[in-house]
Amino acid sequence: MKKFSISDIEGLISIKAHTIRAWEARYNLVPPKRTPTNIRFYDEDDLKLLLNIVTLNEKGYKISRIAKMSKEQIADLVMQFQSDWNNDTVQVLRLSDATLHYDETAFAEILSGCIEELGLTKTMDLVLFPFMKKVGMLWQTGAIDPSQEHFASNLIRDRIIVEIDKLEKPVRENPKRFLLFLPEAEMHETGLLFARYLLKSCGMDTLYLGQEIPYTDVKKVIVTYKPDYAFIVLTSLNLGKDVNKIIGKVMEHLDVPLLVAGSLISEFDILVHNQLTPLKNVCDITDFLEEL
Repeated sequence: MKKFSISDIEGLISIKAHTIRAWEARYNLVPPKRTPTNIRFYDEDDLKLLLNIVTLNEKGYKISRIAKMSKEQIADLVMQFQSDWNNDTVQVLRLSDATLHYDETAFAEILSGCIEELGLTKTMDLVLFPFMKKVGMLWQTGAIDPSQEHFASNLIRDRIIVEIDKLEKPVRENPKRFLLFLPEAEMHETGLLFARYLLKSCGMDTLYLGQEIPYTDVKKVIVTYKPDYAFIVLTSLNLGKDVNKIIGKVMEHLDVPLLVAGSLISEFDILVHNQLTPLKNVCDITDFLEEL
């Protein structure tokens, strides 16, 4: 059984460590276990219980009231709130729990419920992007395994592809052409696939190349496809902090305007360029497409 430090728990449930310690001191709520050398840790059952406690707290239950409940009572109450698809915090916590347990059925049910209630665009904006950002940070710190990150990413990727295939592209007079690709060293396709979904929903033409495309190949494709815009997404933390250097290298091989989205764009200052449009969030993307 996997062991978690209090800093791991803090990242997984988005509750400060001092708050968890206060719950323990005041209510004896989820006391940690200890190794033979007296190091505190939490196991998977503790994490599940804490996830449920946070869910109830998000729904307005006071910690003092929750502390009087049994584990079974807490779990039964949480079951009643799991279909509250508009509560993004609850759904992010549920996705986190499904990821930790490699529970594909639960993960798929959460995705389906959110998309049916909110639509794919709101689900991506309010639930999946915050969830994936959390997972990426936890993977970097070792709180979750790389296999868990891949498990979640691939299920999200597959579902976006399904939604793209289901979408009927509206007829549009003289649609713009977009070349979508990920530059070298960028492997996370989720954001780029979502961009493809948004473009198709607006009636735009797209050529999707996928991940880690060599710059020389991009140059050749542009000559043949003649896009109006190129579109990339930058999310990988291993790309480093010099995002402008990466963007500059991409632009060296383009002679069309470049659109750049992804979590790294919202975290760093992007240098202004007349051929460059940074899109920091979903609203920026939809606003840009509405103006075309």
